[in-house]
Amino acid sequence: MKKLYFIAIYPPQEIIEEVKVFKKDLAANYGNSKALKNDAHITLFPPFSRELELESDIHEAFQKIDTHISPFEIFLNGFGSFGNPKNPVLFVQPENNEQLKELYFKVREKFNFMKYTFNPHITVGYRNLTYENYLKAWEIYKDKEYKTKFLVDKIILLRHDEKWIPIAEKKLTKD
Repeated sequence: MKKLYFIAIYPPQEIIEEVKVFKKDLAANYGNSKALKNDAHITLFPPFSRELELESDIHEAFQKIDTHISPFEIFLNGFGSFGNPKNPVLFVQPENNEQLKELYFKVREKFNFMKYTFNPHITVGYRNLTYENYLKAWEIYKDKEYKTKFLVDKIILLRHDEKWIPIAEKKLTKD
């Protein structure tokens, strides 16, 4: 049986709840219920499918990721979007962060079997967000204020079992 996996950074629960307010707004006012299915996160490696019997290989590769990097803060500042008419996305925008890029490259050293453009963001609206509703929502969100920050001190490996569940984590440590 195949399962989906991905690697991400999760903000603290307080920020997950703040972002959920924006997701609920998109669900209520812009017909975008799908965004409510996932908690706020920054994807380091996108969902990929593997046989469940091979999960130990995924764990092994995950544990080999070099996380000898000091924990660091990510600043979230306002909103951004990918205005693709077929698949528009509205998101919370992290500020440019060299440590985040370094962490992504360390993940990519061990998980390099598929092409992936790293464009860090915290998704608010996507999937069943129509282009028309995206344009309406973007009018509101493009100038909306939202600023916060959080400490990144670990990465998480998740598996999809009806919903995404964490199955391993790895702390960032500067030895």
